[in-house]
Amino acid sequence: MPVTRPGPRRTPSRGREGRGAEPGLRRLSDYAWRLLVVAGAAYLVLMVLGRFHLIALAAFLALVITSVVRPLVDLLARVLPRSLAVLFGLLIAVLVPAGVLALIGETVADQVSSLSQDFEGGLERLERALEDSPFHIAHSTFSDVQGKITDYLSEHRSTLISTAVSGFHRAVELATGGALALFMSVFFLHSGGRMWGWTTDQLPVAARDHLDRGGRVAWRTFAGYTRGIFIVAGTNAVLVGIALFILGVPLALPLTVLEFFASFVPLVGSPIAMAVASLVALAAKGPVIAIVVLALIVVIGQIEGHVLHPVVMSWAVSLHPVVVAVSVLAGSIASGVIGAVVAVPAVSVVWAVYTELRGPRPKSRPSAD
Repeated sequence: MPVTRPGPRRTPSRGREGRGAEPGLRRLSDYAWRLLVVAGAAYLVLMVLGRFHLIALAAFLALVITSVVRPLVDLLARVLPRSLAVLFGLLIAVLVPAGVLALIGETVADQVSSLSQDFEGGLERLERALEDSPFHIAHSTFSDVQGKITDYLSEHRSTLISTAVSGFHRAVELATGGALALFMSVFFLHSGGRMWGWTTDQLPVAARDHLDRGGRVAWRTFAGYTRGIFIVAGTNAVLVGIALFILGVPLALPLTVLEFFASFVPLVGSPIAMAVASLVALAAKGPVIAIVVLALIVVIGQIEGHVLHPVVMSWAVSLHPVVVAVSVLAGSIASGVIGAVVAVPAVSVVWAVYTELRGPRPKSRPSAD
C-alpha cells in the first residue's frame, strides 16, 4: 500500500495589501528604533556637554584657534622649529585682538563727553520730529516714558545689581575657559596629528578605519567652515567700518568690531549689529543717516548671501538656508548665544561625517589638514 507523504502546509493567502503592508511596517519599525537610539545617544551627549559646559566650550575654542592659526604655524615651521612656530603663532593670535580691544577702549574713553552731548541733541531732535507731522505725538508722552523708565530702574535696582554680579562671575568663568582653550590649542598645534593617531590606535582594528575617515573629514569641514566664517566676518566688518567712517557715525570702530563678532551668528547676527549702529546714527546724526545705515543691512546682506558665502564657504559643507535657520534657533534655545554660534558648524560636521561614511571606501587615505 503506497504511503502518501503530506505536502507542505499552505498558509491562507493574504491580499495584495497584506503582502505589501508587512515589509513596509517592518522597514518603518527598523528606522523608528534606530532613530530612537540615535536621539537617545544625542540627548545623553548634550546632557554630558551641558554638565561640563566649561570644558566643552574650551575644547571648541581650542579647535577654533587651531583651525585659524595652523596655516600660519605651518608657514613659520618651514623656517623655525615647530615649538617656536607655535609660540609665535599664538602670540600673534593673542596680541592682535588685545591690541584691537585696547584701541577700542581708548577710542570710547576719548569720545565719552562728546558722545553724551551728541546723544542728548539727537534725542531732542528725535522728539521734535515725532511731535511734528505726520506723527503728532504729544510731548507729555515722552515725559511719561522717561518717568516709567526711571521708576522701573529704581524698583528693580537689586535685580540689576544681582544680574551685574552674575555677569561678572560669568566673565571670570569665560576667562578661565579661554585660558584652558589656549593651553589645549598649544598641544593641538604642536602635535595634533600624533594625538589623533594615538587615539585611533586605542580602538579595535575593525573600527579604526571608520573613526579615522570620520575624524579627518570632520576636521576638514570644521576648519574650512571656521576659516570661511572668519573671512566673511572680516569682510563684513571692513565694509561696515568704511561706511560708518564715511557717514561720520560715532563709535565707528567699536561698531565695526561688533559687526565682526556678530557675523559669527548666521542670518541674524549681522542685522542685529547693524540695527545697533542705526540707533547710534539716529541719536547722533539724525534720521537720514540712520536710514542710510539701515539700507546697509540690505546691501551687506545681499553681498554676504550671494557673493561671500558661495565663494568663500565652497570648501565647507553647504547647508540649505532652512537648515541653517533651524540650527541657529535650536542652538539659541539650548544654550543661548553660544549655542547659536556652535549650531551651524556642528550640523555641518555631522552631515559631512554621515556623507563620508555612507559613501564607498576611498582607495587612498586622505591627508589630514
